[in-house]
Amino acid sequence: MKDVQASPSDVSIAINRVGIKSLRLPLTVKDREHGRQSTVAEVDLAVDLPAQFKGTHMSRFVEALESWNGELDFREFKHLVEGVRDRLDARNAHVTVRFPYFLRRPSPASGAVSTMDYACTVQGDLTGEGFRMTMGVEVPVMTVCPCSLAISAQGAHSQRTVIRARCRSKGFVWLEELIDMAEAAGSSPVYALLKREDEKHVTEAAFANPCFVEDVVRNAAKALEDHPRITWYAVEAESFESIHNHCAFAGIEREKS
Repeated sequence: MKDVQASPSDVSIAINRVGIKSLRLPLTVKDREHGRQSTVAEVDLAVDLPAQFKGTHMSRFVEALESWNGELDFREFKHLVEGVRDRLDARNAHVTVRFPYFLRRPSPASGAVSTMDYACTVQGDLTGEGFRMTMGVEVPVMTVCPCSLAISAQGAHSQRTVIRARCRSKGFVWLEELIDMAEAAGSSPVYALLKREDEKHVTEAAFANPCFVEDVVRNAAKALEDHPRITWYAVEAESFESIHNHCAFAGIEREKS
């Protein structure tokens, strides 16, 4: 049959990334407490396309995924990205896997246990410089405004802040490590289940530890900086302000020496 994709392009411009997005499939990830956790991945796959070709072969992305065992570890994930590059006869290949990761968390006073979900991402890039794998987590925390607390006779405004941390490492890093570092960076973690004694504890603890969004991102960056296996990180804190019609944010990115 005629290979239309391999025919000459009407416009001779190279494409940096072309592929498929949002393909869902089962996924198994490492779980620090239980060994393994089953979840669901949403996957984006892409390659570069030289200027002389009209199109890429989209079905080959799915074939590459079908040949993967669904285990999200360094060796298997690298093998997947290499398979995408080879099947598409490309120079560069990129795979991004997004998935919810679940942890059972006890409430701070009552000890009642509930399930928290965290949006996680693993990205693999294979280029002429080699293979690079980047992990990311998105973690909600509570923040209390130090300025509001200092100038108000009663109370202060507080809000939910989301910390987005990404990193590359020279060895294995648990998702739980990144989540724990992010949760410790705000005024207080947030919880799925809080009894009255828990609400009292969280409120008092948060007001005793007020944080600007700048404080939050610096706290998270310090923890990432101190981690012995992390070699690069980017962290952003976005505060969904309770008394403003906008969000506040701050970000830090650094290649560690």
